[in-house]
Amino acid sequence: MDMPQNVQEQLNQFQQVQQQAQSIAMQKQTVSLQINEAKKALDELSKTADDQDVYKTAGPLLIKTNKEETEADLKDSIEMLEIRQKTIEKQEKRIATRLEELQADLQAAMAQMQQ
Repeated sequence: MDMPQNVQEQLNQFQQVQQQAQSIAMQKQTVSLQINEAKKALDELSKTADDQDVYKTAGPLLIKTNKEETEADLKDSIEMLEIRQKTIEKQEKRIATRLEELQADLQAAMAQMQQ
């Protein structure tokens, strides 16, 4: 049984939105891991003495820096990552809603085909 053109288009659209949802989920996971790493680094940094040498990576290099500057950089990084995380969560909700709509449309179209 051949699918009508509109049902095939709906199915293609559904698959595209599913791929977007997977991509967003991967982005969310990546940002979450980055936030956790930055928070762990900040926690470790808080355990060091103010006059102790601190190094940060810059590509393949380790660069000597001070604790205060590194703390500020980490806090800024965490703040920006958390903003990015909220944006991704909003995208995720929009995509989930869109997927539900497309799924309902597809089910209705398939039910009509059955009749």
